[in-house]
Amino acid sequence: MHAVHQILAVTSMNLRGLPQRIAPSLVVVTGIAGVVGVLLAVLALSQGLSRSLVTSGRADRALLLHAEANSEAASALTRDSVSRIIDSAGIARDARNEPIASAEVPATLRLPRRSDGALGILTVRGVGEKLPALRPEILINEGRMPARGLNELIAGRAARSGFAGLDIGQHVVLGNADWTVVGSFESGGDAHESELLADADTLLSAYQRASFNAVTVKLLEPAAFDTLNRALAADPALAVTAMRESDYYQQRSQKFAKVLAIVARLVAAIMAIGAVFAALNSLYSVVSARTVEIATLRAIGFGGGAVMISVMAEALLLALVGACAGAALTWLLFDGHMVSTVGGGGVANVIFRLHIGGGLIAVGMLWACAIGLIGGLLPAIRAARLPIDTALRAQ
Repeated sequence: MHAVHQILAVTSMNLRGLPQRIAPSLVVVTGIAGVVGVLLAVLALSQGLSRSLVTSGRADRALLLHAEANSEAASALTRDSVSRIIDSAGIARDARNEPIASAEVPATLRLPRRSDGALGILTVRGVGEKLPALRPEILINEGRMPARGLNELIAGRAARSGFAGLDIGQHVVLGNADWTVVGSFESGGDAHESELLADADTLLSAYQRASFNAVTVKLLEPAAFDTLNRALAADPALAVTAMRESDYYQQRSQKFAKVLAIVARLVAAIMAIGAVFAALNSLYSVVSARTVEIATLRAIGFGGGAVMISVMAEALLLALVGACAGAALTWLLFDGHMVSTVGGGGVANVIFRLHIGGGLIAVGMLWACAIGLIGGLLPAIRAARLPIDTALRAQ
């Protein structure tokens, strides 16, 4: 019989017998489903956080920090420094010939989460009056912008969805003062949707502070970043570092996304080892139970290679079934689910949605196939090398 025909015949016979081997088959499927589910969930966290932070930055904006700081929280800029910065060359100006820039100051606020009532941390970002021109992606979807000089703020869509007390008209306490929520905004799912926005000068006054943390400016064009850098370097009174906003958030996202990706693969690898041993044990049992059947096939002319491939095919099929089950369960439980992380990317709290897409599912499928092939290899070799006469005498 032709080798291909042998492989198809033995494999078909083997797979038709799966219902009689339901218990060991379920052990393999369950183990691989667990590996794939955990892997996809943690990778979705990594990708979701990275996507939220990266979309927060644009190449035509620059972030100015104190020269000795590597994040907004660690930076401090005096009002004189802010004035010098925004008058530098390379910064875009509006119709009134005023620089499009925002001196900003972050503060933190604790509010109960809607999900469990536990207190979580939110960032309140004090911004300048040029915010609409500086960040056109920020759109008011309800209410209005906060007025300058008043204790008013607006809540990002993600912050409002994740935390209680941020509906329009409600009040929060900041710096021992009462602040009113006057609006809600969205910004394309970036990290700013996890924040509250208020007037920077009013926020400084509430906390009795004199310095800003950072200045964000709009560039004439992305290439004007070099012009801005030269202008800042030429002013000896300034000790600031300029970064493209896109680079700043890219660095923040890479740090945390890499950690989560490593955790995902480490946990999945540990679970995969367990799944491989489960597959080995189950498939060895299957081969032992089919000793006489395999020997009979060998005796009537079927090659060892066909028998080996049939066992590998069974392992691969069970692995794919487990991968589909794990991916489906993870998608049902986590796709679109909103999560938050403390300390992400230089801000106190980043809220984002998980997305279990085709790319992640493909990764899970590859892991499952690798586990199935490794777990099925030794039992397949044993089946192919099974001595015919010994197996038949055992009958």
